[in-house]
Amino acid sequence: QVGKLPLLCHDTSNMPLLLKTLRANEKEVALMNGLTVNLHLLLLSFFKPTPKRYKILLEAKAFPSDHYAIESQLQLHGLNIEKSMRIIKPREGEDTLRLEDILEVIENEGDSIAVILFSGLHFYTGQLFNIPAITKAGQAKGCFVGFDLAHAVGNVELHLHDWGVDFACWCSYKYLNTGAGGLAGAFVHEKHAYTIKPALVGWFGHELRTRFEMDNKLQLIPGANGFRISNPPILLVCSLHASLEIFKQATMKALRRKSILLTGYLEYMIKHYFSQDKAESKKTVVNIITPSYIEERGCQLTLTFSIPIKYVIQELEKRGVVCDKREPDGIRVAPVPLYNSFHDVYKFINLLTSVLGSVET
Repeated sequence: QVGKLPLLCHDTSNMPLLLKTLRANEKEVALMNGLTVNLHLLLLSFFKPTPKRYKILLEAKAFPSDHYAIESQLQLHGLNIEKSMRIIKPREGEDTLRLEDILEVIENEGDSIAVILFSGLHFYTGQLFNIPAITKAGQAKGCFVGFDLAHAVGNVELHLHDWGVDFACWCSYKYLNTGAGGLAGAFVHEKHAYTIKPALVGWFGHELRTRFEMDNKLQLIPGANGFRISNPPILLVCSLHASLEIFKQATMKALRRKSILLTGYLEYMIKHYFSQDKAESKKTVVNIITPSYIEERGCQLTLTFSIPIKYVIQELEKRGVVCDKREPDGIRVAPVPLYNSFHDVYKFINLLTSVLGSVET
């Protein structure tokens, strides 16, 4: 007798819930593995360097796992990392990348770029990249364009299918709330369903209707699910399912609407109380390196301070605030609309005022 959520296909039962978050089609999404494993699997299929087109383009200070994955993929093909790993850096004195600078590099060097791999939202600065613009520009130059959506999924509205993104991957333990080590996901646009195939295959990439015939004649599932190698870990699937049920009730549109207001309130309070004041030379200054335009950020603001950050963190923790420090000198503050309130932001500002006031006195 088959239960409500059979183990064999419990991961696919999450699809209707997840597809609304990603705005993708059913055959375009698979739940499997961890983020970096999925990134490797996707790059093995999408990165096919030639003597003329051999580079991978990425942003400066990408998340280490992305950086290492790209390095190892280049090494796997026997390529020189310095020549093949094209990193775009912000302008001198700036913390985030300008879209025009990204598009300029794509236009000028696109003929030598095989794959563009960007974060959807940068883990450190909180910058939300213009996914449709980067995708359109890259594909116009003949590049495959993919994104690591670890800090974007469940945080901002995505339209992966309509944007034409070639491939993407993400984890579920941040804004999708499944906890560290939660089940990750992968996206392969349906236009590649019959042309881009996995370089490494496994039993769960075989069509379900004939999987148990055990004849060892592969019938590969077209699209993202063909990239699955083994059966999904059921406990991880269950935790993701529980979270997605909540997202279904809340809806991404409503969450994003609240997020814009919530983070806007946080930004206003920080600028109001902690901006530089020429009349008070000893005042501690708090800078926001995350873009101010709502189209260029999610819920996160990254703060830097005019005093040693170690002291700020220690004092905040004494006051019951869980801090998220990121090297070299940032604190990520993310009022998440699913479970944070405007009162939470207000309390945080009061506590931060207390911390910085103790420094100044």
